[in-house]
Amino acid sequence: MKKIILFVCSLMLVSTIYSQGILKKATSSVNKSTKKAADELLKTISSNNNGSSLTNEDIINGLKEALTIGTQNSAKKLGTVDGFFQDATIKILMPEEAKEVASTLRKMGMESLVDKAILSMNRAAEDAANGIGDIFINAVKKMTITDGLNILKGNDHAATEYLKATTSAELKEKMKPVIQASLDKVNATAYWKDVFTNYNRFSNKKVDTDLNQYVTDKAMNGIFYAVAIEEQKIRKDPAAQVTAILKKVFGVN
Repeated sequence: MKKIILFVCSLMLVSTIYSQGILKKATSSVNKSTKKAADELLKTISSNNNGSSLTNEDIINGLKEALTIGTQNSAKKLGTVDGFFQDATIKILMPEEAKEVASTLRKMGMESLVDKAILSMNRAAEDAANGIGDIFINAVKKMTITDGLNILKGNDHAATEYLKATTSAELKEKMKPVIQASLDKVNATAYWKDVFTNYNRFSNKKVDTDLNQYVTDKAMNGIFYAVAIEEQKIRKDPAAQVTAILKKVFGVN
């Protein structure tokens, strides 16, 4: 009986040693594979950038600089008078459900009323664009190496998409009171009320839109659109790669 027990124990010991060896070998293999994949990714990224060797630090610094420059340029452009109003791509117009309202009022000779309402919405967006810098800078500071690699390997707007995902909630919270104050300052709420009061005299269908929410959403869309344009310039246009690190990270062969 003792021999049987001793034999079984021996088999268990051999099995344990063998299993540990396999596990150690497998773990080592996984670690090597992971490291190899990361090295290959960085090598691929580097080979697409003037043949220069990029470090993780280069990638992060380049992306942070690109985002900083892009957001600063966008805020400066949109935060000035007519930054929104004179840009047909992002100009804030009447909400979809209110287009019939605007059309009807114009036909009735109330063009000035509609135009004032549209102008006031764009002025509010321009005021709000002045206060977005700090939010974007904080998001840039929090960027990780993984974020950087994903952005660099992503599409022409990957950095903008990163900002949109990480700042939208805070951006909306900060912009809404600024927009509300601006709307109040230029009597936009009064214009808005006048528009719908006049329209509702001749229509049984009431139009009720949250003006502040609408302008905030449109303003955010315009801001991210402008940032995306700046990002694409830095990625594609050598003239926009104004610093050494930008040339190193985004430069093309």
